[in-house]
Order: sequence, then C-alpha cells, then structure tokens
Amino acid sequence: MSQARASQSADKNQERYLAVYRWMLLSRVLEEKLSSLYRGGKITGGVFLGRGQEALSASLGTALRKGDIFAPLIRDMAGRLAFGETVLNATRTYLGSRLGPMRGRDGNIHRGEPARGYYAMISHLGAMVSAVAGGLFARRLRGETGVVGATCVGEGATSTGSFHEGLNMAAVEKLPLVVIVANNQYAYSTVNARQYACADLVQRAAGYGVPGYKIDGTDPSACIEVVHEAVARARAGEGPQMVVADLLRLVGHGEHDDFNYMSHALKVSPIGRDSLDVARDQLTTAGWATPAQLDAMRDQAAAEVEEACGTAIREPLPDPNTEDWCAIHTRRLAEGNQL
Repeated sequence: MSQARASQSADKNQERYLAVYRWMLLSRVLEEKLSSLYRGGKITGGVFLGRGQEALSASLGTALRKGDIFAPLIRDMAGRLAFGETVLNATRTYLGSRLGPMRGRDGNIHRGEPARGYYAMISHLGAMVSAVAGGLFARRLRGETGVVGATCVGEGATSTGSFHEGLNMAAVEKLPLVVIVANNQYAYSTVNARQYACADLVQRAAGYGVPGYKIDGTDPSACIEVVHEAVARARAGEGPQMVVADLLRLVGHGEHDDFNYMSHALKVSPIGRDSLDVARDQLTTAGWATPAQLDAMRDQAAAEVEEACGTAIREPLPDPNTEDWCAIHTRRLAEGNQL
C-alpha cells in the first residue's frame, strides 16, 4: 500500500472511530438522564439501559445507511441514535409527549419509524429476526437491491423459535440479514449454563450455514471492524451474517432490578470492562483525541440532552378525550380505509 493510501485509510479509521465514540457517549449521557427522570417519577413504564453495550450497538448503527432496515432492542440507544433517531424524539417517547413519533403511546421502548426502515421493537425474544427477514424478503419482491437488514438480540433470544425460523428463512433465501448477538451472560437473571449447551454461541451460525464472527464486545475497535465487515458482506450478496459479542450488562435488567444475582467474578473479569472507558483509552493512545477534547464532547452531549429534555417535558401529553386512538400509526391504513 502506498504512503498516501495508508494515510487515507488511517484517516478513515480515525473518522469512523470518533463517530462511533460520539454516539456511544451521547447514548450514555442520555440514558443517565433518563435513569434520573425515572427515579424522580417523571417516566412511566420501565427504563432499560445499554450501559456496557454501547460500542457494539453504535458500531452497527454507523455501519447501516439510509434505506436499510434496523430493528433495535432495549439496549440499543447508541445504535438508534447512530441510525438517525434524534435525542428529542427519544426523550419525547420516554416522557410521553404527543409530539413524538409514537404520539405518547406504546411505552417508551416500542418506538420507531417504520416508513424509513426503523422498526418499532417487539418485546418477545427473537421476534425482530423474523420481522427483519420478512421486511428484506418484501424488499426483494419489490425489486429493491443494496439493502441490508439488521437487528440485535441477547443470547437468550437465540433459544427461541422465532430466532430459528427467521434466521433459517434468511439463510435459505440468502437474505442480507445481519444478526448481532450481545452475549451479556444473563437472560434477565438466568446464567448462560442454563440457557444453552453448546461450547460457544457462535457455533450456532454454522448450523444455519451462515458465517459466524466472535468478538470482544467491550473492545470498540474490534466491534467497529467486525460489524462493519459483516454488514459489507451482507450488502455484497453473501447472505446472512451473525456476530456474537461477549460483554456484560453493567446494570440491572431494568432500572427496577438491583441485579444482586450477578457474579462478582464476572464484574471484575475482562468482559466486565466499560466499553466507553476502553474507547477513551484507545482514542488517546492512538493520538486521535486528547482527554480535553473528549471531555468537551461529553459537555456537548450533556447540553444536547438537557435541551431535549427541557423541550419534551413541557410538551402536551395525549388527551384521551380528544385523541383518535387508532391502533395503526398511519391513519390511511385504519380499518375501513382503502390502502
């Protein structure tokens, strides 16, 4: 490789890494604020944080592009933001604003914008694998090409029927599906040893005839490299890709959960590292950012979050006396209307 090309490659890696770090940081700051609002009684329903999973989620969000399909789950705030969700719309949903994309309905995690490929989450484990596979098949029938569909699941979801059916269909049809498995060691409070008997979850990929990748989910550099490669291969027509990342959920299942069941040995093990701390060390060691620059990025993220929360908390809630409670988001699709 020539010196000029090597320099361009290094610049691209730096730009990509900094973009991922910004989304990781913004996600962390936003979720810290949402946790505070929840404990202050300002949020109805559960609050589920992605602390420890930001590098994996942000890597996927930045690998996708406009026109793709993304079906995030409860710990994918970083990926949601990277895929185009605004801090204001996320905050509106948590605070129940009727000006948000879900109009103050469906809780705070079942949010999305299906018209642009941002699927609203289904809580049932594994269900989004099937949903994305179906969406990709529909795109194929419409003659659309160059589209990738992706979703993140936990290791618990890999034991469900929907996961099997969706991934099996995608493999048979060679759909451009990317499944990211965040193996955070617990399906709520159930340890891995009680979830599956194979030596490693990545072995399951071979059973479907799809490529499997194993990474350290606490290492942002590894997440960026492997996730972007998997998305690129799916986009190039190589069929489904499955990435298994080992990491640890650094908080309870939700803010209502004190996770006293979590092993202390896991907390102090390498997979208990905070990916945001790792990213900061990697960026400063590479000379891509100074500590002062990273601190300024956090200040900027905090200002953006505070502004969004200040706006959303003043906005009106749905009025049950005046709202049209049509269950379907798009009014023209309501029962009795023509398509």
